[in-house]
Amino acid sequence: MLRTPSGGAGHGTTATDSGLMSIGTVLNVLRDEFPEVTISKIRFLESEGLIEPQRTPSGYRKFSAHDVERLCHVLRMQRDHYLPLKVIREHLEAMERGEAVQLPALGRQLDGNALPEPAEAPTAARIGREDLLAAAGVDEQELSEWESYGLVTPLEDGAYDAESLTVAALVAELGRFGIEPRHLRVMKAAADREAGLVDQVVAPLKRHRNPQTRAHAQARAKELAGLTVKLHAALVQTALG
Repeated sequence: MLRTPSGGAGHGTTATDSGLMSIGTVLNVLRDEFPEVTISKIRFLESEGLIEPQRTPSGYRKFSAHDVERLCHVLRMQRDHYLPLKVIREHLEAMERGEAVQLPALGRQLDGNALPEPAEAPTAARIGREDLLAAAGVDEQELSEWESYGLVTPLEDGAYDAESLTVAALVAELGRFGIEPRHLRVMKAAADREAGLVDQVVAPLKRHRNPQTRAHAQARAKELAGLTVKLHAALVQTALG
């Protein structure tokens, strides 16, 4: 059940007698469950057609209880399932048509936290910049900062692979604990060294004339990458005592 606070957030007024709310009031309502949400993000989701608040003659947005419930649904699908906005929009449209729909199984579990699955479904293989911003709950300035430190790197066409979504989600989560992108340079450097080590081991297999041997190199690289991640996690836990 929605809770309507007694005060706004510097943008408009609180809920009116008609039950409509200003964007500031909606922000206060959402922040109990979504403390990272911003007015800019609400406006962005509106621009993407995920919500359609009413407008006053002077142009102010007015949100109904249905609008807020829909916003909560969108934010939960981003937070809990890391779904691109296109998939969320299709899911909502199907629900409005009265269809029985299930969320795509795009997540995997890692130490109890859901993370995006790199290639389980076509919709998870690539993600646009705006979808990445919305999924991570950050703005252009923050994403540009991540890119400047090499934490997230776009593909040649400006899109991102699914693993970038995992990185973005984790960087954003670490940021809530006060860990800034500049603090993560050491992790990026360590990851690059580990990747170099794996590549060094499988390089002879990649250069082999036999196609089956070259195909085996990819599987071996994946196996070694998994082992280095486990070792890294174990070493961190050991260092923390």
